[in-house]
Amino acid sequence: MIGLFWITKESVYVGAEPEGYGRGVRLTPEGLQAVGTGQEGFWSWADVRAVTVHDVQVRSSTRWLVNNVMDTVLDLAMGGGEAPPAFELHVRTDEEKAELTVYTAAVGGYVQSEYELSVALLNRFVDGTADVARLLEWGSVEGDGVTPWRAAREALLTSWAAA
Repeated sequence: MIGLFWITKESVYVGAEPEGYGRGVRLTPEGLQAVGTGQEGFWSWADVRAVTVHDVQVRSSTRWLVNNVMDTVLDLAMGGGEAPPAFELHVRTDEEKAELTVYTAAVGGYVQSEYELSVALLNRFVDGTADVARLLEWGSVEGDGVTPWRAAREALLTSWAAA
């Protein structure tokens, strides 16, 4: 997980990688694809005018650490098992606006700096000034469940947005 992105060897998702009937959004060099129960569609980057993120749980890094530890302890004590929190990704084209559900990958919420860098990168995809292929390249080498340290995540997000 890097910012809002879940990167595997084959795919890039906004939020958590959907499993089973889970909902999500897959990013490709060609566009965005809604996946999961109750949502479908594909929007090419050329047609997308805006992508906005709504209702994301964002926390300061200190608060995130404390809550992450507490959530882990509570999950172990209580057995966990609840569905993860979700947020929305709105995709706007000239013809439509789709409101897609995405599950949160970050326990306790996303760190503010990574959230901001992720939103900036999404905007760069829409503008055509960044390419999802760069994330896929990283994923083909490192995307086997690897979550780098925070400084490395921020550096990756910054470099992907700068390309």
